[in-house]
Amino acid sequence: MSVALPTSNAFVPFAPTPRERRPSLPLRLWLLSRNPIEVWTRAHYEEPILPEISPLGRITFVSEPTAIKRVFVDNAENYPKDPLQMRILRPGLGEGLLTASGDVWKRTRRTLAPLFTPRRTALASGAMRDCAEARVDRWLKRRPGAILDVAREMTGVTFDILSATLFSNAISADYAGFEKAMTRYIESVGRVDPLDIIGAPTWIPRIGRFAARPSLAFFGKAVERLVAERHALLAKGDKAPDDILTALLKASDPETGIGLTDAEVAANIITFIAAGHETTARGLAWTLHLLAQAPDIRARAEKEAAAASDDPAEWLDELPLIRACIEESMRLFPPVPLMSRGAREDDRLGAITIPAKSLIVVAPWIVHRHRKLWKAPDAFMPERFMPGAREEIDRFAYLPFGSGPRICIGARFAMMEAMIVLTTILRRVRLDAAHPVQPKPVLRITLRPEGGLPMAVRPL
Repeated sequence: MSVALPTSNAFVPFAPTPRERRPSLPLRLWLLSRNPIEVWTRAHYEEPILPEISPLGRITFVSEPTAIKRVFVDNAENYPKDPLQMRILRPGLGEGLLTASGDVWKRTRRTLAPLFTPRRTALASGAMRDCAEARVDRWLKRRPGAILDVAREMTGVTFDILSATLFSNAISADYAGFEKAMTRYIESVGRVDPLDIIGAPTWIPRIGRFAARPSLAFFGKAVERLVAERHALLAKGDKAPDDILTALLKASDPETGIGLTDAEVAANIITFIAAGHETTARGLAWTLHLLAQAPDIRARAEKEAAAASDDPAEWLDELPLIRACIEESMRLFPPVPLMSRGAREDDRLGAITIPAKSLIVVAPWIVHRHRKLWKAPDAFMPERFMPGAREEIDRFAYLPFGSGPRICIGARFAMMEAMIVLTTILRRVRLDAAHPVQPKPVLRITLRPEGGLPMAVRPL
């Protein structure tokens, strides 16, 4: 049964207007290095599958759900992560779960899967709420109407949660260093270098990678210390915290019995810090922005939050409107707006031939706003994700956590974290936009608001 979605008075957040035609090559290269979502044309949002020739050669943009399923699931072995993506991410993330491939990825995935079961995730809910409450407590010590950069605040609270739940606060003292290093890394490496676009040799220096060196050095030293300290604790026979770090060091592949090397443990710690807390922080910040612009929806969400049970582990399933607000926010502002794959062999997607060695782009930013997949695609309408409507959304038209074998291993953890933080905020304070100019979304690996998200905080 189809559920009617109201479109009148729905808030439409700012987004770059799709271009009528492809920009010239020099402009395209400049835009790709500055903000790739400004390159895309109206055709990208209207055509199910759009092949084109670019400086990278043949690129096929895929937005049709059946074709996306073939790329990510049915013929996933033919579509590994492409070399450009690896050149950007691997220097910082090493051979972590996000960047590993082949047998290394399969072994790592099998080893880490038991660490993210629903039961283990639920055990973290109390610490998640404690971190969220502590963050709101700090806000309430300010004068009513004080201005906060909510983008930065969400980075802070998700880092607190990551530190408490995954590492037993072993990295909490390094928050300022991690935040600075992460921002520098994303701002530098997150810019697509024109040399990579045109396929220049890797030995030619890239400005972004050079600028990222201090961040990579910080990550390396901090994680090396973290692993060494936990090894020492385990070697002494002392009771180690029951967290992800201990589990990583003790984990073994259920098929082979082989554990992770220290280098693989370090790479996955950095991956959890970089990919895990960064994406959740971006999702929360954009949700708070959207709710501030939709006061009627926010009022209903505040009422739902106020009536929530005392067990935060249950909030994921008992607060449908708050969950729908987060899911709709991730539709409009997907934390990872661009995914790409390389074709190993010739294939067909629908009527389109995919040549071997060509690039496949599945961009959630495009798919989630595609004119043939969504009604009023640019409007903020959480009703899409309420029970009765959510079931009508094609599984491969909504990709906030990816799909297929490489779907985000921590998706449930991230959703529970987002639900607990947002519900805690909605119960205690109200955040309003500090000025009328809407933030500009910028693609830097994740989708960040340019200039942050200044908002005024007031107690309820």
